[in-house]
Amino acid sequence: MRPTFLPALLALFLIPDHLSAAPSLVITLEGVPGRVRAQNPDLAAARLRIDEALGRIKQAGRLANPELETSFRHNTRFREGTLDVEFSQRFPVTDRLHLEKGISVTLLKAAEAEVREVERQLVARARTSVIRVLAIRERRELFSSQIALVSGFSEKLSKAAQKGEGSALDAATARLEAASVSAQLRQLDAEEAAVVGELKPLIGMQAGESISVGGNLAPPAFADGDANPALRPDFQAAMLEVDAARQGVDLQQALRYDDVEAGLFAAAERSEDAPNGADNDAIVGFRFRIPLPLWNKNEGAIKEAQATHERRKLEATALARRIRLEAESDRAQMVEWAKLIRELDETLLPLAAEQSKAADEAYAQSQTDIQTVFRSREKSLQLAATRLDALREFHLARVRHEAARGNQ
Repeated sequence: MRPTFLPALLALFLIPDHLSAAPSLVITLEGVPGRVRAQNPDLAAARLRIDEALGRIKQAGRLANPELETSFRHNTRFREGTLDVEFSQRFPVTDRLHLEKGISVTLLKAAEAEVREVERQLVARARTSVIRVLAIRERRELFSSQIALVSGFSEKLSKAAQKGEGSALDAATARLEAASVSAQLRQLDAEEAAVVGELKPLIGMQAGESISVGGNLAPPAFADGDANPALRPDFQAAMLEVDAARQGVDLQQALRYDDVEAGLFAAAERSEDAPNGADNDAIVGFRFRIPLPLWNKNEGAIKEAQATHERRKLEATALARRIRLEAESDRAQMVEWAKLIRELDETLLPLAAEQSKAADEAYAQSQTDIQTVFRSREKSLQLAATRLDALREFHLARVRHEAARGNQ
């Protein structure tokens, strides 16, 4: 082996395990909808509702099958007998078949809207999980920077204590503070693992596959436009259910009259006419049967269909109101979270930074104790974490607002 190969060979063995492993899937907030549409198994199962509706369309509006009836009679000596053959078909006297076909077409459109509604909910849930992961990651970065800062401060105090120029107790306190922040960091790891576990099935990942969330939480930005229930697939499905219920009333009214039945029959008879011998005879006829709506006029089914129609209309009205209220509430939450973020950025965080700097300078001049320094830093960390929480809640409210408006 040539010497030039040695560095490459050594580098191959020195590559860390997490770098040599298979790359993980990178998912971003913008890529969530496409991933859900392509890979989510629940959405794939929901799409079969469309096939079910297509099957119902194919079956609806068909005539009943015709009937063929035969009979044969003879005497014990097989000298005389009769053979009857009858062909009959039932026909509706109303537009029942057309109504059945129309209801099936409406329910197909409703099934398509229901599939879009399943997709809307899954996308919103997946985007919520992605935002939570991004928030956890940014909080981890915040804590990591705090750990680095406290660790450097602790090391500086330890060196000063070894030289007799500082307090060993202060150095130990600084190490405890760094350990405390490290414990919070490990809690974030557990939280992220839980959120990733919720995200994986939403984007159709298999067990054992790894995922990496890309991007970051952008500054607050408001979406334009008000909520329009007509854009929501669940409202579209609700209105189609109203149409189907109205058609159902017409269908039940048409079912007051049963189908009429028409048929053709033929009969052949052989009889013995003594003393002239056997005599053969044939008969051909037409039969028509009309049911009389005397006792059953389908009043109960008509009343039920009318009540269903009214219920569907009220449900659609309530859904439209709920959509507008949800969008209004989410918009109001976005406004409040944006106000808090602006207040933190413009006032509280700069003030906390000045206070922390003043505490550091006072401690360096022996004008205050170490606890004051850590309290000021803890307050700064707390305010920075509050800003992250506010930014996370803003984006979660934005996801809900966009989902309420029917946008994905």
